[in-house]
This record gives sequence, structure tokens and C-alpha cells, in this order.
Amino acid sequence: MAGAFCIRPLKQEDGMAKKSTLGEFGLILQLVGGIVAGAVIGLMANEAVMQVIVSIKYVLGQLIFYCVPLVIIAFIAPAITRLGQNASKMLAAGVSFAYLSAAGAATMSAVAGYLIIPHMSIQTQVAGLHELPKAVFQLNIPPIMSVMTALVTAIIAGIAIIWTNAERFEGLFDELEKIMMQVVERIIIPMLPFFIATTFAGLAYEGSLTKQLPIFLQVIVIVLVGHFIWLTVLYTIAGVISKKNPLEVFRHYAPAYLTAVGTMSSAATLPVSLECASKSKVLSKETVEFMVPLGATIHLCGSVLTETFFAMTISMMLYGTLPSFGTMALFILLFGIFAIGAPGVPGGTVMASLGIVVGVLHFDPAGVALLLAVFALQDSFGTACNVTGDGALALMLEGISNRQSASVDATDQCLDTL
Repeated sequence: MAGAFCIRPLKQEDGMAKKSTLGEFGLILQLVGGIVAGAVIGLMANEAVMQVIVSIKYVLGQLIFYCVPLVIIAFIAPAITRLGQNASKMLAAGVSFAYLSAAGAATMSAVAGYLIIPHMSIQTQVAGLHELPKAVFQLNIPPIMSVMTALVTAIIAGIAIIWTNAERFEGLFDELEKIMMQVVERIIIPMLPFFIATTFAGLAYEGSLTKQLPIFLQVIVIVLVGHFIWLTVLYTIAGVISKKNPLEVFRHYAPAYLTAVGTMSSAATLPVSLECASKSKVLSKETVEFMVPLGATIHLCGSVLTETFFAMTISMMLYGTLPSFGTMALFILLFGIFAIGAPGVPGGTVMASLGIVVGVLHFDPAGVALLLAVFALQDSFGTACNVTGDGALALMLEGISNRQSASVDATDQCLDTL
């Protein structure tokens, strides 16, 4: 089962590696260019120019948020159906570890947010800021359904397809996923640099950008520290479960970590990750070939940790308050699920969570644009944390597999004795 499962991800991801590496790096440069261009324009623009910029931002925001419910249904429902088709004990264990890791990382990040963010010098007052002019042109494009309706529809549809084995609907959702993937890659992602540029132009024009820049730098440093804390937690738990030394896995992962930082892609890093994990004496070949490719697809602990802390910071920055405990609990519960089904495109984690960012945290277009921009600036380090964490999940799975094998051997011995 392990060998059969790992062949498809290896071929698919290896074939996309060269293409996605360059594409993701190019997107980062475009987003950075959008931030810089928007800031410069906002600092120099007069009211008439800002009216045009605000109008462009409004139209782009309408287009993006129109697509959000469609993206949710197209990505989440097929992910659920595929999980049902490939269900097995080993796969279920791997998916469970990935979900618990993501949810645990988000929980740690949220706790840190509640403890740290209130003590940061975040400007939440609008006194002394320029007021943005109103848009001279507005094109209203309401979405076909609300975000929460899309979430519930995707989950119910995916589960019902598994129950009824509805092959035609399964194929229909697979086709919808391909269609919306093209929409994301050819429409939404190319629009993001312009949308972010207009957002930062507005922040610069208001005067809030220069006041908040030090905060963004502090947050990025805090998140990087959080990555290594969570990796320590993961590998410690893996050592307890497997009763093996976790350092025997972790010490081999430096090349994979550095490769992920440079490529910003789990797909491009996969060959290096497999080589690093294979050097460990405490991991079997079967576990490595199964869990490492699977983890590269569904394990996003570093990205989830990052986005959770960024979202809380932006909530305080733009809306003057942190989300409530109940709101963050719901956000984390759903985020862990959506991270597993995140699309393999640049910023896939943010795109997969866009529905709950808007529907649960109630972010407006300005908040979404800030989240996309800041997340993209450190995406490579989040990917590096994801990749390195796959080694811990492989060690956990090794421990579970060994226990099951020992149990089967003991049962066989008892039967032979009888």
C-alpha cells in the first residue's frame, strides 16, 4: 500500500517542481513589487489619483470575493471524497497526525497571540490619519452564496458522495476543482499584486503604513521563533510515541530545510526530503516512502502557525481588537481541515483558508490583502517548517506501525501455542 501510494505523488510533484519553484519565486517578487509600488504611489498621490486607486481596489476586491465560495466548494469537496476513497489505517493515521499538528500549531500560535499582541505597540487609533477618498466607480459583483453556506455545502456534498458512491458527482467535483484551479492560477493570483498594491497605496496615503512597519518586522521574527518551538514539540512527541531518539531524524533535515527556504516549495524539496529521511536509522523505507510524500501534500503546520498569528495581529491593527476565544477555536478547528485540502499553488494555505478568514474572522478586503502580502513575505520559512515537521510525523507513524506489527506477532504466537 505504501509503495503504491507514494508513486503518484512522486511523479506528479517531481514533474511540477521546476515549474512551481520559478512560479512561486516570481509571485513573491511580484507581491513585493506591488507592496513597494503601492507604498510609493500612496505617499506621492493626491486625492484625485487616490480616487482612481480606491476604485480599482474595489473592483478587484469584488472579483476576488466573488470567487471565494466557488474556490471553497471546488477544493474542499473533492479533498473529502479522495480521503474516503483511499481510506486505510496507515493513511488515516498519517492524516490524523497532520491535522493534529496543524491544529496544535495554530492553537499555540493563538495562545501566543493573546499573550504577546496586546503588549505590542500596535496603533489602532485613526487620529491624525488622512481619510481615503470615495471610489469614483463601483462595480458590484455579489457572490452566488455566502462563505459559510459554501463551507457547509462542500462538507455535506463530500460526505454524501462517499456515502452513496456517486461516481458521476465525484467526477463533476473533480472537474470543478480543475476549473477553479485554473481560475485561481490565471485570474486570482495575477490580480493579487495589483490588489495588494492598491491596498498598500491606501495605507501609505492614510499614514498608517509607516507607523505599522516595525510591527510587521517584529511579528515575522516572533513567527520564526514559533516555528522552531513547534518543531521541538513535534519531535518530542514523536520520540515518546516511537520510543526512538528524535534527533536521529531531525539532525538529517538541515539540507531539506535550506532547500525549502530557497525553493519556497514542498514539491521542489520532496526529493531532498526523501533523501534526508532515508538517512535516519530509526525510519523504515516503507514509512519514509509513504509519509514524506503524503506530508508534503497535507502537512502545513508552519504555514498554519504563521497565518494564525498574522491574522490576529492584523485584526488588532485594522479592527482594534483580537478575535474572541470562541471565534479562534472555530477558526482553528476548520483551518486544520482546510490545510489538509489546500491547493498546490503559491499561497495555497491562504487561498484554502480565505473562506474562514472572511466568514469566521470577518476580514474585509483590506485585511485579506494585508494577510496575503505579509504571509507571502515569509512563506519560504513556513514551507521549511512544514517540510522539517514531516520527519516527526514519519517517526510517529513508524512507532504506530511497529506497535501494530508487534501486536500481530504476539497474536500469531498465541495461536501457534494453542
